[in-house]
Amino acid sequence: MKDCRVEATIRLRIGEHDAHYGGGLVAGAKIMEFFGDVATELCIRYDGDEGLFAAYDNGEFKAPTYAGDFLEIKGWITKAGNTSRRMEFEAWRVISSLHDPENPSAAEILKEPVLVARASGTCVVPKAQQRLPRD
Repeated sequence: MKDCRVEATIRLRIGEHDAHYGGGLVAGAKIMEFFGDVATELCIRYDGDEGLFAAYDNGEFKAPTYAGDFLEIKGWITKAGNTSRRMEFEAWRVISSLHDPENPSAAEILKEPVLVARASGTCVVPKAQQRLPRD
């Protein structure tokens, strides 16, 4: 496997429709879905194709995520084989909804982002689908 460092970042707001539990709590599966979106972008950047997610080998949820939070989802390819792409991901809360009943739209930009989840896994891009030349 070749060492490489292709990176991608998306920033998004967690909406009320993303909350799965009481109090506006978001399920960890939603964060994993966002990791999948970043993985797709990484494959497009590296291969010119969306690829297929083969497996997560690790997933950790470090802090709760709530409707109204803004997340920055980061991912990078750490190694690339003939068809496999080893990736790592992190999700950081950068803006937090205050959930203030007196001011329901109150939010704050965090001085220090909070790591809410991290994961690693492997995507596969079949040789015939790889459209970008290698250096």
